[in-house]
Amino acid sequence: MTDGIPTTRLSLARRCRALTEARWFAVTVFTLILANAALLGIETYTGVVDDWQRWLRLAEHTCVAAFTVEILLRLAAHADRPKDFFRDPWNLFDLAVVLSAFLPVVRENTTVLRLLRLARVLRTARFLPQLRIVLVAVGRSLPGTLSFLLVGALLLYVYAMVGWVFFARHDPEHYGSIGRAVLTLFLLMTLDGIGDAVRAGLEISRWSIVYYASYVLLASFVLVNVLIGVVITSLDEARDMEKAEESPSAAARPVDGGSLHERIATARRALDDLDEELARTASPPHLTTPGGAPAADAALPQAGTLSAAQAP
Repeated sequence: MTDGIPTTRLSLARRCRALTEARWFAVTVFTLILANAALLGIETYTGVVDDWQRWLRLAEHTCVAAFTVEILLRLAAHADRPKDFFRDPWNLFDLAVVLSAFLPVVRENTTVLRLLRLARVLRTARFLPQLRIVLVAVGRSLPGTLSFLLVGALLLYVYAMVGWVFFARHDPEHYGSIGRAVLTLFLLMTLDGIGDAVRAGLEISRWSIVYYASYVLLASFVLVNVLIGVVITSLDEARDMEKAEESPSAAARPVDGGSLHERIATARRALDDLDEELARTASPPHLTTPGGAPAADAALPQAGTLSAAQAP
C-alpha cells in the first residue's frame, strides 16, 4: 500500500492509463465514433433499413458495447485518483452519453435515443484539439452572447414599433403588426432584401432612408462586430486553457510509488555515506612524538621543567 492506496489499484491504474493513452486506442475510439455517425445517416434511408435492419441493430449494439468498454477503461485508469476523472467535463459528458443508452426510459423513446446517439458525434472533440477549443470558446461566450441577444431584441423591438407607426398603413404585409415588423427587420439584419425595402420605403417617405440606414448600421455592423469580438475573446481564453492543461506542473502529476521508494532509498544511502565521511573528518589523527610517546604526555614534563626554571 502506497499513500493509503492499495498496490493492486495502483497497478490497475498504471496499466489502464498506458492503454488509454496509447495512440492506437484513440484512433480506434475515433473510428468508432465516425462509424456511429455513419450508422445514423444510413438509418435515414428507409429501403436500406428494411433490407439491413438486423445488421444495423447488431452494429449499434457493437458500438454501445465498445463505448462502454472504453469508458470503463478510462475509469480504471483513474483508480488511484478517481476525483480527477470527475473533474474533467469531457469525462462527465462521455459518461452521461454512454449511461443514457442503458436507461429504460431512453431506450423506449426512439427519438430521444437517436438524439443521444447523435450526441456521441460530439465526442470527436476529445480527439481533435482545435474542435475542442472551438466548443469551449462557444461555451465561454454564452454569457456575452446572452447580453448580445438582449440588446438585439431591444433594438428589434424599438425599430419594429417605429416601423409599425410609419409603415403599417402603407405596407401592412411587412409592418401590419409588431410580430410582422420584428420578422421583417430580423430578415433585414442579414441584408437580404434591403434594396427592395429601401425602395418601398422611399415611395412612402424620403425620410425612410434614415430609418433603414440607421438600422443597418446598428444591427448589421455594430451588433455583429460586438458578437464577433465576444467570440474571439472566448476563443483566446479557450486556447490559454488548452495550453495550461497540456503542460501541467510536475507537482500535479502522479508519482509512481515504486520509483518514489527507490529515490528515497538512494537518498538514505547518500546520507549514510555523508555521515561516515563527516565522522572521519571530525576525528583528527592521534599525534605522537619522535620517541613514540603521545604528544600530549611528552609536553607535560617540559611544561613542568619550564615552570621550575622560572621559579625564584
